[in-house]
Formats: sequence, structure tokens, C-alpha cells
Amino acid sequence: MAEAVQILVVEDEDDIRNLVAMNLRRAGFSVLTAADGEEALAKAAVHLPPVVLLDLMLPDIQGTEICARLRADPATAGTYVIMVTARGEEDDRLEGFEAGADDYVTKPFSTRELVLRVKAAARRVVAPAPPTTGELVFGTLRVDQSAHRVWVNEAELELTATEYRLLNHLAERPGRLCSRGELLEKVWELPPSLNTRTVDTHVKRLRQKLGDVADLVETVRGAGYRFAGEQG
Repeated sequence: MAEAVQILVVEDEDDIRNLVAMNLRRAGFSVLTAADGEEALAKAAVHLPPVVLLDLMLPDIQGTEICARLRADPATAGTYVIMVTARGEEDDRLEGFEAGADDYVTKPFSTRELVLRVKAAARRVVAPAPPTTGELVFGTLRVDQSAHRVWVNEAELELTATEYRLLNHLAERPGRLCSRGELLEKVWELPPSLNTRTVDTHVKRLRQKLGDVADLVETVRGAGYRFAGEQG
């Protein structure tokens, strides 16, 4: 039998932490819990969990600071971080992504949706898809698919794994509409019918990082997104 994937749940509210841990264990995961930031960082350093569910508001250290520390440590830099927050405003979500979070869930959340997100994250971290080889070039934008690296005007961008997958999926299909449902399914491995703002928030953050070439990612109002560049 395959070893259960370990998930670290960081949440200061006992009822929520226990509920999430119970449902993840029922789904077949091994679960660690932490009630504050110091405990979370200590357990992450010892156990190196592939996925962390991280509450934004903790009594001692902000979730964004914990995420930044995980990213700064080579041993935990590849951890998939799902930010959990009661603050659903777009600026709060972007703050989490700026610290290096891969995804977010807003309270109150559906336990079923949360488990689906964790399952998808675990698949990507524990058994990632084989890398695509090749290079995509659109003017000053260059995507090295074998190394998962991106440059604009010869300056390398610092993208999260999710931001890279999103950009690569769009850039491989120039001129073609990619619906939000398709992006949820192909980039996040989530049900295409899931009602979430995840795609839109990630696109906004990706555009910020693309800077001068942000217009390559076009919004198709009411339908999704389209990559507007031509290779060469």
C-alpha cells in the first residue's frame, strides 16, 4: 500500500482545525496540525509535509510570513501552500500569492471542496506530470518548458508552480479561448464546474508579473481567457 501523503493543517480555531483534520484523514491523508505559526514552522521543518493548509490570521505570526519563510527554506520551498482565510477581498488573496501561496480557500468553505483541492495539490507535488520539453517564444517573452523558467526582456520572472502552469497552458494554445472551467480542470485539476474566483485572481497576479507583456493574456468577457501572442 502506498504511504499516505502528509498534510499540515495550520489553524488556531480548534473546531475548524479538528473538522478539517478529520475529513482529510477520512480521505486517506496523514494529518499534522498546528494551532499557531511557531508550531507550524517547527513541524514543517521536521516533517517536510508536501502540502500545507495555512490560515492567514494566526495569533502569533501572519500566514503570509509563514508562507514566505517556507519558500525561503530550500527544504520546504517546494511545499504546496493553500491559504485559508476569512478575508475574501481580492487584495487579501493577492497578498497571499505575493508571499508564495499556490492557492487559497475562503471561509466559510465547503469541506468537500477543500478535500478536492488538497487531493489535487497532493497529486501535483507527490506525482507531478512529466515535464514538457521545448521553448515558447513570443517577442520578449520566453518560456523554457524543460526547466519551468520564464523570462521577459531577458529578466527571469519568479513564478509560483501554479502561475507557471497557467501561463504555459495558455501559451501552448495561442489564439484559442480557454474557459475558466478548462483552466480549473487542466491547471488546478479541480472540477470545471467549481464556483471559485481562483482563476481570475491568479490571472491578475500573473499579469502583474508579466509587466510589459501582460497584454498577451486577454480576457474574453463572460467566457475565459486567450493568449494573444504569435510565436517567433
